[in-house]
Amino acid sequence: MLLSNLRWLFLFFILGQFNRQYVEATWPLLNSSTIQLLGLFQDAANASESLEFSIHAEAMFKAAVILSQQYNITIEGKFIEWYVAQTNGKAVDAISRTCQAISTCNIIGIEGPVLSGETPIIAGLGERIGIPVISYAATDPDLSDRHAYPAFYRTVPSDNIASIAIVKLFIRFNWTSCIIIHQNDAYGSGGAKALTEAFINNNLVVADMLVFDVATRRMRDNLKNILTSSSTRLVVLWAGSTHTSLILQNALESDVLGPHFTWILSSTISLNSFNETFHQKLIGMLSVEPIIANVVHAPINTTLLNAAYNIWKQYEPETFPDSTKVDYYALFAFDATWLLIQALQRLCSKVTNNSFSCLSFINSSSCFDRYFQNSNSFFDTINHMRFLGVSGPIQFNINTTDRINGSYYFVQNIQSSSNRLNFIPVLKYSEQDHWQEYSEVNKIIWPGNSSILPTGRAKLDGVKLHIGVIESVPFTMISTIRNEFGQNTTKLIGYVPDLIELLQNKMKFIPNIELISSNQTYASLVQLIEDHVYDIIIGDVTITATRRGKIDFSNSIFNNSLHIIMRKTSDINFDLFAFMKPLSFKLWLLILGVIIFASILFCLFERENIDPYKEKSIIYLCAMSIWYVFGNLVGYGVDSFHAETPGGRLLTAGLYILCLVLVASYTANLASELTISKSKNVISGINDIKNGKILSNRIGILVGTASEDYYLREISGGNRNYYPLKSRQEMYNGLLNNIIDVSFHDAGVAEYITNNIYCDLTLIGEGFDQGAFGILIPKQ
Repeated sequence: MLLSNLRWLFLFFILGQFNRQYVEATWPLLNSSTIQLLGLFQDAANASESLEFSIHAEAMFKAAVILSQQYNITIEGKFIEWYVAQTNGKAVDAISRTCQAISTCNIIGIEGPVLSGETPIIAGLGERIGIPVISYAATDPDLSDRHAYPAFYRTVPSDNIASIAIVKLFIRFNWTSCIIIHQNDAYGSGGAKALTEAFINNNLVVADMLVFDVATRRMRDNLKNILTSSSTRLVVLWAGSTHTSLILQNALESDVLGPHFTWILSSTISLNSFNETFHQKLIGMLSVEPIIANVVHAPINTTLLNAAYNIWKQYEPETFPDSTKVDYYALFAFDATWLLIQALQRLCSKVTNNSFSCLSFINSSSCFDRYFQNSNSFFDTINHMRFLGVSGPIQFNINTTDRINGSYYFVQNIQSSSNRLNFIPVLKYSEQDHWQEYSEVNKIIWPGNSSILPTGRAKLDGVKLHIGVIESVPFTMISTIRNEFGQNTTKLIGYVPDLIELLQNKMKFIPNIELISSNQTYASLVQLIEDHVYDIIIGDVTITATRRGKIDFSNSIFNNSLHIIMRKTSDINFDLFAFMKPLSFKLWLLILGVIIFASILFCLFERENIDPYKEKSIIYLCAMSIWYVFGNLVGYGVDSFHAETPGGRLLTAGLYILCLVLVASYTANLASELTISKSKNVISGINDIKNGKILSNRIGILVGTASEDYYLREISGGNRNYYPLKSRQEMYNGLLNNIIDVSFHDAGVAEYITNNIYCDLTLIGEGFDQGAFGILIPKQ
């Protein structure tokens, strides 16, 4: 494709040389007058615009001069003639050739230059020697400053007006943002600056600004990466025709044109140089360019226009196209020339002093030292000039270098007809009526041959997405299944594959899912997105401020928090006296003493009243008394005998009361002991870790995760004194093998692991460091 473009450019160069040689031979040689206008035109061989642009503009310049002679316009009895110089885009060459002309001829006005980069130095020279410089193509907004450029005028609308027209276009179509691509010279940078300011003033967004280097003829930025990662699908390209072709070729190779992107150009280009296989991708592009007044049904001077065309056809018929195909900049060139002619005629008609010429110069032999004596009157005459030109009304004032009113634009749309691509006018703009339909017949064809207005926002319908996923139970798991041929195949299952399927059904993108290597840390996933290894990454990746500084995240796909995970404590205990733990040892001694003392009292009270036991020994009676006291103390009672004396009955009542107290206390303490023994852990929550109940080197932290960020931020104060873990499996093994005591784990994964896989692990306390998981996407 590049070779094809070079062939076309070489062909244009050869034809341009033949045409220029022939043109110079056919136009009349005017060298009889001492009153000359200098026309600065771009060298066709080095032009940043089209070949027709240069030829048409020069032809209309010469036609205006010859027409002034046909109308018998003279200055002090002499006709006005022309002097033509070619510029090549370099300001130093432009000033050199201008000085050469001024030093050898009596130049009283300059038309041009073409390029915004050449204009400031030529306008400065015009101010120094007191003659006007009127450009028909330099649109840099900075050139509108009358105080900075008092000798400068232009008949072409400023890029300030073009920017407003583009903003109105965005408002018409409800577009809110775009990417600007511009060439890095005065024209491109000035246009981009004006457009950015216009967007800001109208609450629109410039999502990104890309630069095309005119020296290297390459994009400075990665066009594909930036455009595809942006949320907007509107691109405004501010560049000359030649550079526009190169940029579009780059865009074709990067596949960032139609149907997914809508491009708006600041200049039209030849579409013949593009391979037919790419034509469908070019359809739907728009261009915004200045036009003349009659396109929007405003008046123009058709008499002057037809007369100029007749002169052109008379002297250079081989370059004259159909009158509807004359470059509009050529008409701006004619009006610039005619403005100089009319101003000179009016200036000299007002000079009544016959003692010196109205066109007198001081130190006329030097380029920089000469000065036009009537410069103030000359500029004042131009500032008050008003006439109907071939491009519309021409009028200036002392406040700006731009023409007053007379600024019009149209939008052309690349459409296919008869297997060829053409620019078709579809909209027209004036400062009074804003954008209107060009005609009822010409409708806009949008990228993809669609009649539906694009939203300007990124859509995934039909887009192939390279999606990275992380193996993490239960979000993404690998399952082995047997297919119909009896072969084992792997399939991704879990929350994330289900989410991708849901998004695919709704957004119609084409997923290319790839399992990311387990060697990658969560922190390194951010770099994979920055390097555009994947379009998006989906997994249990926590949204953090640090990560947001490098990439963007979607809305939350899963609410998350951190939990402490550790080993379960052992429940096995062979203590034979564990039943005594609910009461203290002293209390047990006290109870024993109570039993013995109460038994002695009972024996004393009841010995003489229990008939069957009167004849028994004292030891036997003591034993039965102890049995009686114990039975009543534990609530069991004794059936063989009962208290008969008041003292024995009072003692029995006391034993009943003591029984209630002891049984209730023992039962409560026993339940508490059993509960504690079942749930006994070293710590109860994150505060215990903060208070140092676990040694730092016994705390396992997964490196490169949000849990590491939390530990450094909230616990260690940035000190990496923990036990580093490289994977979750290492975490589980470390806990089970007593290498570490605790670790931090995401809630969703931790609950699944402890309930389904590692039942010897448990979660401790409440969740902390509340957060969310999100889809990783490139920074906008």
